[in-house]
Amino acid sequence: MKSTSLTAVLGLSLALGTMPSWSADDHSAPSPVATTTIQIGAHDVPVVQGGLYDRFRSNPPLSVIAAEAPDVDLSWFKGIAKEKVDIGFESWSPNFYYENSRVTAIFTADLARLRALMPPEVLAQVQPLQVWPGRGVVALTAYAYHYCDNDSYNEIGLSVVTNQPGASNWGPLSLLGQSRAGDFWGYVLKLPVDTELARVRGVVGYNLPKWLTRIDYSEGENNVVVNIYDSETQALDVTLETRKLDVSSSKENLVTTRFTNIDPQGQLTTGYSTSRQLRHASTSAADAVKLTLTDGSLSRFIASLKLGRMVKYEYVPDFQAALYAPQPLKP
Repeated sequence: MKSTSLTAVLGLSLALGTMPSWSADDHSAPSPVATTTIQIGAHDVPVVQGGLYDRFRSNPPLSVIAAEAPDVDLSWFKGIAKEKVDIGFESWSPNFYYENSRVTAIFTADLARLRALMPPEVLAQVQPLQVWPGRGVVALTAYAYHYCDNDSYNEIGLSVVTNQPGASNWGPLSLLGQSRAGDFWGYVLKLPVDTELARVRGVVGYNLPKWLTRIDYSEGENNVVVNIYDSETQALDVTLETRKLDVSSSKENLVTTRFTNIDPQGQLTTGYSTSRQLRHASTSAADAVKLTLTDGSLSRFIASLKLGRMVKYEYVPDFQAALYAPQPLKP
């Protein structure tokens, strides 16, 4: 399986956040900034005053991005046209993510539990891939969106790897086929974010299971540490600590990732993103990832999946993405 990204799919990232300006060399936590309130659907949402979303509503001219982030290569985005869409509110598709980082840990999990967590309507179209008897595959991904159409934010994706709708489910052979094609399918179980803008856009516009909570994504000299907090108790819930890998010899590649879910009207929908991975590396070494669970709500949910062996770890310190609005899923 090539290391492009089994899991760009598996945690799909959407909308938005905090930071009116940005430098390519500065991934530190932003200082407090002034906010203003806008309306998205029926929701009053605080956004960064003067930030990209406040000014352009997901459609900033590339000339503005070039001026604010002159070190970012925008050549890829110049070949992608945007269009105005109605996704419960007026927006533009695709959303552009200019500079981002992620780490992903892929585990085996209890197949029966994964099936039980997916709605029957979705299961009628896609099923978890069985990599060996009784075991499916899930991916836990931490995203740091440093600079995008919707400002900046952090996100955690927990997703099931599935077959393509309408296609046969041949387990590991289907997984291999998706990898060779660079075209992956998944079902998103959990997707907490740390800005209200990201939460509202994701829930209203993309039908995704988002909620607002504190997420700390920090980089040390040799590792990445992500702390996720319980939204109700504010106590530390999950810690994902991963090792930085050598990305000096990695080559740029493109990966398409897709998800299937249900909109508020009960209709099956599908969305997708394309990622341009600029620097990336992977390993199957067990000591590259340390996952620490507590008695928090997300920890208990992860524990219920009965995670097994880590199949793969992906370190992607530099990628760009275009996220497209969801469409009705054709039978």
